[in-house]
Amino acid sequence: METSKLNWYQLTHEDEVDTPALIVNLSKAKSNIQKAIAKVGNAKRLRPHVKTNKSIEGCRLMMEAGIDKFKCATIAEAEMLLKAGAKDILLAYQPVGPKQKRWLELIKQHPNVIWACLVDHIQVAGELNSLGATNGVKLNTYMDINAGTNRTGISPGDGALELFEYCQTLPNLLLKGFHLYDGHLRDVDWEKRKKACDAAFQPLQETWELLTKKGYQLEMIAGGSTTFSIHAQRENVICAPGTFIYWDAGYQEILQELDFEPAAAVMCRVVSKPAEGIICVDLGHKSIAPENPIENRVYFQNASSLTPLSQSEEHLVLKVEDDTAYQIGQVLYGVPHHICPTVSMYDSVHVMVDGEITGEWKTIARDKKINF
Repeated sequence: METSKLNWYQLTHEDEVDTPALIVNLSKAKSNIQKAIAKVGNAKRLRPHVKTNKSIEGCRLMMEAGIDKFKCATIAEAEMLLKAGAKDILLAYQPVGPKQKRWLELIKQHPNVIWACLVDHIQVAGELNSLGATNGVKLNTYMDINAGTNRTGISPGDGALELFEYCQTLPNLLLKGFHLYDGHLRDVDWEKRKKACDAAFQPLQETWELLTKKGYQLEMIAGGSTTFSIHAQRENVICAPGTFIYWDAGYQEILQELDFEPAAAVMCRVVSKPAEGIICVDLGHKSIAPENPIENRVYFQNASSLTPLSQSEEHLVLKVEDDTAYQIGQVLYGVPHHICPTVSMYDSVHVMVDGEITGEWKTIARDKKINF
């Protein structure tokens, strides 16, 4: 990744922040939210995924911009959205086991909130209907469509229609529409990505049109970040990106048609110079998403010539051209390749305005359960 394509801003008082730390540039985050709204033309066409920011303040930032519908992946994220004041929450997950009861409790305790979850199987649809009937609650659901990720969902076509028809027989299950996630489509070439996206979406479009002609009013929620620019062109689709609020180097490299800017960076320090031509910083794989190859985990803003050699839990060892140019305690800033799991590694993020830390946002939904 060319670091010249990424922007970051040095803190005025670096000595006041312990490392490793995650810094969020507030103005950049706000700008990214406005860009997302502009892309779809209306905040009502957005249902952002909150898995990236995982904070009450980050969600409220979107709410202040006019976004009023959200999507989450965990019960804890749903609890966080409640704390933020959200009134329309979709659990982008098919709840099974104890999650079903946890989900029902939220619905019963907060009847003024519009709740919905995903379903992609007759078994779960029946279980949710029975749970609703036992508790006197009607449960909103969206059918999860498999667009080729082969992760979750039911394939469009006869199977989806059968599930739809079955759901119509369940008095305590209300099927509100369809949900499609196609995040596996990541071709840098936008035309190729669009062609693949259109092909994966077409069966759902045909199913939706068929049912609409029969009088059903159904929503379509489609895409994540990688196909956001494509689904944004479909007027009858609600878009559900998540990463846009902070963005990252990985998506900046792939999704060149989008003008979001990285709004979050990790801050670390040189902690050792163990040998000639080598420095070590306090940015282990507990502090930066480690699922990618070591050379694609972090891109340093103020030291672009560094080459990662090895990484352990607390340390990142880097090869340098001239180790005399680096001092013990020197601060380095890096943009993560993948911001979402990186955020989950920090208890809180430091919020920066004009080089000054103005507060901290607790990453409250990194926990599995919030005592709401």
